[in-house]
This record gives sequence, C-alpha cells and structure tokens, in this order.
Amino acid sequence: MELLKGHALVGDIGGTNARLALCNLEDGTISTPIIYSSTDNESLEEVILKFKQDSGGDFKVACIAIACPITGDYVKMTNNPWEFSQSQLKTSLNLDKLIVINDFTAMSMSVPVLDKSNLVKIGGGEADPKAPIAVYGAGTGLGVAHLIHHGTEWIPLSGEGGHVDLAPSSMYEDMILVALRARIGHVSAERVLSGMGLLNLYEAIAMSKERLNEKLTPPDITARALSNNPDPDCVEALDTFCKLMGRFGGNLALTTGTFGGVYIAGGIVPRFIDYFKNSQFRQAFEDKGRFKEYLKKIPVYVITDTKAGLLGAGAMLRQSLGYVL
Repeated sequence: MELLKGHALVGDIGGTNARLALCNLEDGTISTPIIYSSTDNESLEEVILKFKQDSGGDFKVACIAIACPITGDYVKMTNNPWEFSQSQLKTSLNLDKLIVINDFTAMSMSVPVLDKSNLVKIGGGEADPKAPIAVYGAGTGLGVAHLIHHGTEWIPLSGEGGHVDLAPSSMYEDMILVALRARIGHVSAERVLSGMGLLNLYEAIAMSKERLNEKLTPPDITARALSNNPDPDCVEALDTFCKLMGRFGGNLALTTGTFGGVYIAGGIVPRFIDYFKNSQFRQAFEDKGRFKEYLKKIPVYVITDTKAGLLGAGAMLRQSLGYVL
C-alpha cells in the first residue's frame, strides 16, 4: 500500500463547540486544533473557512463528525441551528473527498488509535481485541455507538441510542421518572445523562423534597457536590447521574456482548473522574440480575483525551483511503 501523505481537515462539531484540526494522513497525529463557538457562527462552511485562514492549512480531503443523525446528503443538527448539504459543502470548499459522520461514530473509531495513557479503567477484566465495543458519553446530549472488527477493517455501527426510553430500576428512580415525565413528557436517557440531564436530576430531587429550587447550571451542580461544604441535593444529583450511567452502560454491554470494552466519552465524566471511580457506577453497571457475572468480566474505560473525536475522524478518513489501523 502506498503511504498516505499530506494533511486532511478533521472536525468534531457539537451543540456548543466546533473543533477543527489538521490530521497528518501518514501517522494520524492531530495538529493546530482550534475551537470555535457553534452559536456565534452562522454555518459550518463559515467556520471551516475561518479555520483554513487561522491555521494556514492546506487540505483537499476532510472528515467531519457531527452531533446528529447522518441519514442522507442534507444534514440538520439536533442541538445546533446549523444545516447544510454535504455535496454543496464539498463543492464550495473545493474538496476531493468529504466524509460526514455522526460524532459518536468518530468517537468509536478513536478507540483503536487512542494512547492507553488517556484511558482510565473502571473495573472488569481484560478487553478481547476481537469482540464488539460500545462507546457512549454525556455532553450536550448523550451519544452512543458500537464498533466491530472484521477482517482488516474497523466497522462503526451508528445510532441514536441516547434517545431510548429511560429505564428506572428502583422505586427511587421511578420517582425521578415520574417527576420528569410530569414536566417534559417523554423521558429519554439523554434527559438525565447529559449536561441538561444533570440539571433535570437536580431539579427533580429538589422538587421531591420541597426545597427551594435554585437556578443552577450543570457546572454549578458538580462544583457544589464536590465542594468542602457540599450541597446535599447536588450530591444526590451527581450520585444518581453516576448510577444511571452505570445502568445505561450495562444495557449497552448486554445488547451486543461488548467484551471488547465499554468506553465512556463526552465532556462531563472526566471533570470528576475520581468521584466517578468511587461512585456506584460499577455496581449499577453489573446490577443485571442473573447476568451479573457476565457483566463483571467486561471492562469499562473513561476516555480522557479531549482530541478523541478528532482522532476518530482522522482514523475514519485514513481507513477509507486504504490505511489499515
């Protein structure tokens, strides 16, 4: 195989931020990452043109990961007003190749190329390199993807698993579900496992205890839970978040037998990784009745590399160009 040369544009576009960088096609390394506000710019094309000027980058191929379903040429983001035609964007930017994928497709593709020093293990045995992998993570929303290895290729399985129904497993979690259903109607997993989800949990807990519901942000809740004088409702919200993350991850592991590991991405969990490690996450992950022993063997890792989405987009592009990861 001829060595890949030059650089490509890679992007990780979320509801809040647009991260763009250059990917060295020969070795997959990421350089000149720049973050742009997704709300302060009118379009993805505008941001890419800004990046080209700011970075001085020269590229003819690109892979952009977007936080929304990719079901055809036209892309409309879920938590962001941006929308565009992939074919028109490719033409406007004068690209030879443009791949647009879901952000958690990119996150799953980062797993084969991540530096192990950017992984924090939370229980389980050793990962089976031939077995399926699950990746999920809380940020602006709740992303989910799976990854399987076939022949010489890694095949990402995209989906919108963050929008499945919330499945409570105790009377306490039933109370949370009832309180949220009364306020917002349909309660998906994302409604509790995301930045706004943490806020929803806090408000449901404060309401159930008839306490004054302060107007807090998700970072406020985390900060108050971890302070030297912790707010009890914030602590309960964070504890519930960790436990529900475990229940959801265990469900993913059961669905496809992810003995290749379950990987937690997203911007929320790494902010309180020590607290998370000592929470009831792992207990809830394994709490599946007769299948507890089955789940005990499956390792869970938290991805701490903030460039993982960009690395995954680069890996996806390089593999599409013939590179064996």
